[in-house]
Amino acid sequence: MERPRRFRRFGRGRSQTSTLLPLRSASHSRPLSHTVSCWYCDYKFSALNGVLFGFGRRYSKQLKLWFSIGVGFSLAALVGATLLLVLELAASPSILPGTASATTSLLFGFSPQVHGLSLSIANAAYLFFATLVSVSVHELGHAIAAGSEGIQVEYIAVFIALLFPGALVALNDELLNGLERFNALRVYCAGIWHNAACCAACGFMLFLLPLLLCPFYLHGENPMVLHVPSTSPLSGYLSPGDLIVSLDGKHVHDEHEWKELSALIQDRTFKLSNWPKSTQDYAASQVQKGYCVPTSVMDANTTIHLVDLQSACPDGFAEFRPSECSESSKLHERLLQAEAADRALERYCLTARDVVMLNKCGNGWLGDITNGSSCLCSEGEWCLNPVQQQGLAWAEITYASPHSPECLQLQRDPSANSETVDSNCGGTFIFVGDLMAMAQSIQLTSYQPRFLFPFAAYLPSFLEKATVWVFYVSLALALLNSLPVFYLDGESILELALSYFTWLRPSKKARALKACLVGGTLISLLTFMKVLANLYVISSVEGY
Repeated sequence: MERPRRFRRFGRGRSQTSTLLPLRSASHSRPLSHTVSCWYCDYKFSALNGVLFGFGRRYSKQLKLWFSIGVGFSLAALVGATLLLVLELAASPSILPGTASATTSLLFGFSPQVHGLSLSIANAAYLFFATLVSVSVHELGHAIAAGSEGIQVEYIAVFIALLFPGALVALNDELLNGLERFNALRVYCAGIWHNAACCAACGFMLFLLPLLLCPFYLHGENPMVLHVPSTSPLSGYLSPGDLIVSLDGKHVHDEHEWKELSALIQDRTFKLSNWPKSTQDYAASQVQKGYCVPTSVMDANTTIHLVDLQSACPDGFAEFRPSECSESSKLHERLLQAEAADRALERYCLTARDVVMLNKCGNGWLGDITNGSSCLCSEGEWCLNPVQQQGLAWAEITYASPHSPECLQLQRDPSANSETVDSNCGGTFIFVGDLMAMAQSIQLTSYQPRFLFPFAAYLPSFLEKATVWVFYVSLALALLNSLPVFYLDGESILELALSYFTWLRPSKKARALKACLVGGTLISLLTFMKVLANLYVISSVEGY
């Protein structure tokens, strides 16, 4: 957040000299006074005044070109952000869940990727850090632009208002008021322009991060588990440091692919559950997953008959039924051995731990693990499909535990290879349920540390999250200050733009400026209320 700087809006006066001398800071004549209250406190200092002014004057020519580009960007942002705000407000007057667009959310600091996160202590720390960086970059732009125009900063203040950090630079009123209109525009637009440059730097940083961390981390091979909450359905199956190798036989390279494949399987399950009841068995045989179960295993397990459509399998067992593949001649021969009515209801209870070790059949697997055969199995095997409840997906998750004590012992002593050691180095298990909720319930990273050192696994995730938060907060600050709203940069930019680019009489300029500011402030407040209402409705629905 940003407090208004201590300078007046542009007046009618023009500078009479080509070079402006800096005003001596007030801090040289009297100590700076700090403000402390129950909701606001600040700390003012002037130690950087000479450094910022010297840098601005030393590279004045280059900086003026840089900030002139920023003027064009800021004016385009002012027009674009205002039009988007008006269109969004007029497009959907009713308040419904999810109607707030990404643009309006970003204008008020609620990005689609950020506002959905629970406000944990870690996320609050990221927000605090991102706000401090974004506001500092914004105010640094104003200070350097003023220095390039020959105006020295009186002081810099760092403050906390309602738990949110911020900063401001105090400039001399008289010198700023005496600048040429375009020169003053460069100073006022510098904050927005620097926030836009900060967003570009964050995007470039995210793009180069795998290359920068390459000497210390592997990237894009397998996602690594950072945290498994106790409320996660995968708690007890995965642990921090485990690598997710594949999902339904499809190799998983990173966190994005993990969520993408989970959504794909969930979508297939949802489409299958929407088939007409009379054709669901046929649909399941065409797109479901199956296992090639030996007849000896089938005969050893008790055949289960449904009672009032309820499964009779005990806990720890999963229910299977013969696949009704049209190309399976063996199934047809087996059905002829008994009455068709009884065989249609035939079920088998098998343990998932044993089933995952069998060969696959069916068309529902993501990976190419059925050797080109959709239904046929080897001699003496039958293709059985798991019986899934409506809306619940069935997925195989393969993982590895390279940093477990057993695996580390195996690396040190290869002769210690045993079934127990191998089982503790990874494995495969079955998950049945909501895959999207499962995929989002754990924290992953696409980086694997090459060397084990304290917090090695968490460093890339911290850098990624911090950069993403700075990107969104900086973007929100740039867009918010682009709006024609009282007490923000948009007010000063609009006033100077009307003076520089129009030939209206002063009275008409004043009326036009007031009308634009009143309208922009009103529209911004209405849209802000709409965004808050949508977030409240969404949180209420999710809470319910």
